[in-house]
Amino acid sequence: MQIARASIDKALLTWLLMLGLLFGGIWGFATIGRLEDPSFTIKTAVIITQYPGASAEQVAREVSEPLESAIQQMSEVDFITSSNKPGVSRISVEIESTYDGSELPEVWSKLRNRVNDAQGNLPEGVGTPLVNDSFGDVYGLFFGVTAPGFTDAEVHDLATFLRREILAVDGVADVAVAGLPDEAIYVEPDRAIMTNLGLPPSAIVAAIANSNSVVSAGSIDQNGQKIRIEAPSGSDSVEEIQGLTIGVAGEVIELTDVANVYRGRTTDPQMLIRFNGKEAFTLGVAGKADLNIVEVGHRVDARIDQLMADIPVGVELHPIYQQHLVVEDAANGFLVNLAMSVAIVVVVLALFMGWRAALVVGITLLLTVVGTVFFMAIFEIEMERISLGALIIAMGMLVDNAIVVAEGMQGEMASGRSARDSADEVASKTQIPLLGATVIGIMAFAGIGLSPDATGEFLFSLFAVIGISLLLSWVLAITATPLMAHYFFRKGTGGEAGQYDGPIFRAYAAMLRLALKLRWLVVAGLIVITVACYAGFGMVKQAFFPDSNTPLFYVHYKLPQGADIARTARDMAMVEEWLLEREEVRSVSTFVGGGATRFMLTYGPEEALPSYGHLIIRTDRLDQIPELRDDLDAFGQNALPQGEFRTERLAFGPGGGAPIGVRFSGSDADTLRAISEEAARRMQAASDDLVNLRTNWRERELVIKPVYAAERAQTAGVAREDVAQALQTATDGTRAGVYREDDRLIPLVVRTADGNDAQVHALIDQPIYSEPASTFIPLEQLIDGFDYLVQDTLIQRRDRLPTIAVEADIVADANAAEVFADLRADIEAIELPEGYRMEWGGEYESSSDAQASLGKQLPLSLLVMVLISILLFGKLRQPLVIWLLVPMSVNGVALGLLGSGLPFTFTALLGLLSLSGMLIKNGIVLVEEIDIKRAEGLKFTDAVVEASTSRLRPVMLAAVTTILGMVPLLGDAFFASMAVTIMGGLGFATILTLIAAPVFYYLVFPKERKAEARAA
Repeated sequence: MQIARASIDKALLTWLLMLGLLFGGIWGFATIGRLEDPSFTIKTAVIITQYPGASAEQVAREVSEPLESAIQQMSEVDFITSSNKPGVSRISVEIESTYDGSELPEVWSKLRNRVNDAQGNLPEGVGTPLVNDSFGDVYGLFFGVTAPGFTDAEVHDLATFLRREILAVDGVADVAVAGLPDEAIYVEPDRAIMTNLGLPPSAIVAAIANSNSVVSAGSIDQNGQKIRIEAPSGSDSVEEIQGLTIGVAGEVIELTDVANVYRGRTTDPQMLIRFNGKEAFTLGVAGKADLNIVEVGHRVDARIDQLMADIPVGVELHPIYQQHLVVEDAANGFLVNLAMSVAIVVVVLALFMGWRAALVVGITLLLTVVGTVFFMAIFEIEMERISLGALIIAMGMLVDNAIVVAEGMQGEMASGRSARDSADEVASKTQIPLLGATVIGIMAFAGIGLSPDATGEFLFSLFAVIGISLLLSWVLAITATPLMAHYFFRKGTGGEAGQYDGPIFRAYAAMLRLALKLRWLVVAGLIVITVACYAGFGMVKQAFFPDSNTPLFYVHYKLPQGADIARTARDMAMVEEWLLEREEVRSVSTFVGGGATRFMLTYGPEEALPSYGHLIIRTDRLDQIPELRDDLDAFGQNALPQGEFRTERLAFGPGGGAPIGVRFSGSDADTLRAISEEAARRMQAASDDLVNLRTNWRERELVIKPVYAAERAQTAGVAREDVAQALQTATDGTRAGVYREDDRLIPLVVRTADGNDAQVHALIDQPIYSEPASTFIPLEQLIDGFDYLVQDTLIQRRDRLPTIAVEADIVADANAAEVFADLRADIEAIELPEGYRMEWGGEYESSSDAQASLGKQLPLSLLVMVLISILLFGKLRQPLVIWLLVPMSVNGVALGLLGSGLPFTFTALLGLLSLSGMLIKNGIVLVEEIDIKRAEGLKFTDAVVEASTSRLRPVMLAAVTTILGMVPLLGDAFFASMAVTIMGGLGFATILTLIAAPVFYYLVFPKERKAEARAA
């Protein structure tokens, strides 16, 4: 195939290709979707079921168990977990990772059918299970809204207005509102008046239950037209509810004669939110899938600016997280880094090959990058963290193809050959080896990108972009590069000195001849270095994902189980006050009673608990976080010793969960707690680097239980339910109906005047109405006192078994993998009773799952890579030489990471795969060149030396340009470890290519060496 010659002869076609890629890339960059992280489906559904009055154990047994049993029959389910609290079951269903987003709607429909079928097996009093399959929706534009001085009703109206207007913005998929003040209309009857009148609480409940109901009033026919009759309007204000009448003993009395009616906030709200210490609610805005979030975000910002003219003075929208700005900064930063990398490549090439070669290779590299963006837009691959990283990872391999062709043509033309002949000569020798090496480089990432599970979905853009860019670099290397060389390279006379006669080439050739003579010493040295570097690699810190570039971090605060939300809020206010006095703190967003709306794909909201507090803290700069975090940890642990206070950095990649975790499953709660306590003791003794040791069952709670005197109570006509109803009314209150206010439904609550402040000693005097006796009877006559019990009020289950998890964080400078290694043996040595089992969680489980997923695909990718290398040569010894180099690629990586102190992260793993591809590619071209020199009739040793010398410049230039091109990435938290991996690894890999590869080649052909020796 004379593609290179044809690219010059048919220059018009080549120019059309180049211009098409250039303008296509410009179009692609303007239209391509932009996201922070790859579009990734969180395959989790949450099922919430209310069971008022039931204990956590009853909820687990009577609600969660039948639902889980039905759900577990679905083949699509990976595992099921449930959190059981008094009155509430929360089941999380995790779908197998092999199901992609397009298959999930059918899976969710099947899940709903299973839940609906199982609902018939639930006891009376259980509410309808609510299936939430949008649990993983991401609201990347996240605002805190403060409205000081406004009434709760006005705040609700404001939230409704903002949500309606923002939903109308083009590209917005949904708007989530959280933290609005919870209101109720309280009806508090006077206990003494009710007792004197003999007025049962049920009469009050019945009176207000129907006060605002919506009922049909029928219709009439008039003159052939049907006219609907609307029911009389119910109460539309608190004053009208106060005017309701109740019939008592043949008399009619007004509700206000026996009860106080008022509107106010609920005493036990679901969630409290503050921004910089001011009461707030949050707005989360989600963009539509596959759209450019940057454009959507700017449209939302513009609409909010317009709305501010219609919003009352004093209302402020404070950005907590703005995904579109993060994405825009990342994209702009990438462009800067890319421009710097291309500039470095051009400068280095200009220094070593002249400005003409630099221009030729630089143009090819630029066309490759813009062409890749063009195809990304065509195939709807968004520009996000992973796809941008793929372009940077591929940079080292992109430049290599063009350098090989340009360097070869430059030498051929200097010797007097025409551009067409030079292009034909160079391409005929290198295009197939370069193609094979390019495909091998792509296949190094196929195991990740083509994995059928979640890893493959998250990282598919990595594989796709690397595949597109590398194939495009090969196409342009044999088309655009020859044409540019034809225009820019000068044809020599052929009388100049040899192309490889310079002092550097002669010194390298002499060193290589010495290495061939001392080949066994060289091999021994390589083995020693490799063993030492592998040992050193074991000392490298391990981390799954690095910390984020965004200057955010979190606080998690947990009071003992049973603490009310008001107490948690007071403690959080103390932390807010301390933080807002710090100059480096820009904002503090406080969430009490649960986590924030999911504003990042990798953010996992905590389960709703009144004893949980959460802070999202933004600083001015990223480098301010470590010191502030240390000071905050010290303050929190000293000022709030009654709770668990811990901080967490915002990390790239999947977030949430403790770095160290172990789970124990079994049937008995007491046994599980005993095992967890033993595990906690062993973990604490095994490592000093553990902090915030805890279990996910939390503490047990004190429960008061009246002892029902069945004989006396039944004689008096008072059932157990009557006792419970009376106590409910005397404490939290009984919900009697709803009050409609526009689109709001405000609960109507009947409770005694002392309400939620009732003490245990006062409950014994609570009167209970007996319908048969038509009188009130004191509670003390119906019970035999109160029992005080200690119960589990947070029972966690996994795959239908009670499962307790022991979790811990690690100190800032510790490594999770090292800490895990210190305690693993001690925990696994715990003797578990029959029927109980242990599983590791935490970072070990996350990284193990990811590695297992990768391990399933890598063998196939490796086999394809080996087969391609064998097919390229049609022999076995040449591929053996190349693959002997691959294990040694870790050497430079270990040296680089140890020297820089950076951990080996997931991105570093991607850099290592890229490094292996570059090493194999260089090895293929070098070995192919040696075979060509041998075929031309050179002596065996001379062929090895001359071929290696001819590859010195392209290998060195590719290495130097790639290493220097990674320098701009050293300041990027996400790419820093990957950059060091490639820089250190490639530096050592260059030595392997230029020294080890020729030596190994020399060793695997003993017959040729002996024949050469006999001839000599």
